[in-house]
Formats: sequence, structure tokens, C-alpha cells
Amino acid sequence: MALAKIVYASMTGNTQEIAEIVADKLEDLGLDVDLDECTTVDAEDFVDADLCIVATYTYGDGELPDEIVDFYEDLADVDLAGKTFGVCGSGDTFYDDFCVCIDMFEEQFAVAGAEKGADCVRVDLNAEEEDIVNLEAFASALAEKVQ
Repeated sequence: MALAKIVYASMTGNTQEIAEIVADKLEDLGLDVDLDECTTVDAEDFVDADLCIVATYTYGDGELPDEIVDFYEDLADVDLAGKTFGVCGSGDTFYDDFCVCIDMFEEQFAVAGAEKGADCVRVDLNAEEEDIVNLEAFASALAEKVQ
């Protein structure tokens, strides 16, 4: 059975909820899922997973959240060749740099050699009905790549 590892950073709970929606859908599709807050794991933990997912928020004017900076930096040094990845998260459209940390993680996964399995999902603040549909479709597309 394929293993999905989801690592998230969440200040308000919005991104944790997003990660949980993705995790629930992946479990419904028959994957084993490990869901962890970013300060409790290392980027190296993705080596044991078939599917690597990061859910992050964007802080202020396009900065990575402080709690995920080390994880982000370490990700570039991990060999994830043959792994599938996906990135999702939350932001606030009030800011010019809406969800740019998602793009930063996509680039970092590419440096690590992982293959993008689905288009990223950006959520404005908390997940509404349409966002939940998009997140479940994201999870389904990723699951198809590793099953």
C-alpha cells in the first residue's frame, strides 16, 4: 500500500484543516497517510514515502512561516528522485504575494528531484465548499500517480 506523508505549517488552523481534508481523501482512496506538523519531522522523512505533500501558509509579504524554514532549506538536500509531490496551502488575497510559499515549495521539490503529481491548490483563508472539492480532486490526482 502506498504511503503519503503530509507535512504542514499552520498558525490559525486553516492550513491544518486543508492538510486534514487531503489526508482524509487519500485514506478514502486506500493510501496509508502520515500527517505531521512541520516542527515534529525532518525533510529526510519524505524518503520513506511514495507521495510527499506540503501544506503551508504564506506569512506577511510573501515569507515562509518561521516554523517551516528549516524544513524548507533541508528539503533541497534530500534525494526524492522517483517520488511524487504535491503542494497546497492557504493565504490571504489581501496581500500582493498570495500563497507564494506554495511556489517556493514546488521549486524546492524540483531541486530534490521529485515529480509534480498535481497542480497546487491555493485557498483564501479557510477552506470553503469549492476549496474542499479542489482539495479532494488534488488528492485524487496524486493518489492516481502512486497506486
